[in-house]
Amino acid sequence: MMLMRTDPFREVDRLTQRALETTARPAAMPMDAFREGDAVVVELDLPGVDPGSIELDVEQNVLNVRAERRSLASGGDDSNVLIAERPSGSFSRQLFLSETLDTDRIEASYEAGVLRLSIPVAEEAKPRKIEIRAAAGSRKEINA
Repeated sequence: MMLMRTDPFREVDRLTQRALETTARPAAMPMDAFREGDAVVVELDLPGVDPGSIELDVEQNVLNVRAERRSLASGGDDSNVLIAERPSGSFSRQLFLSETLDTDRIEASYEAGVLRLSIPVAEEAKPRKIEIRAAAGSRKEINA
């Protein structure tokens, strides 16, 4: 599985957003990815995000994840923000998935601020045994 991991401009954008209080670019969405049995599991940190605001779609083996966190400080005229360090607004991430993954059977769950995606390995990509028939009629199996 290939993932977009490095973006040299992300830190500059983050500092600019904080200094100018703009949201020109969606905030970062930290993640872990690992193999668990016959699936690749991706966990994305989205604390404080309403599960209804999370959108997932796959197009040509590119998984797009979008979410939104509303600012608690925008409660009304009587609110006075003292410290605002937590990012709010839109979050997005693209994951470039291998052709060996079955994007039609992705499962998603959201618990304790973590979005968990389980992406199964396609049946065609799983290891299988191939039977070889010897000329004398005996059989052998070779792991492939």
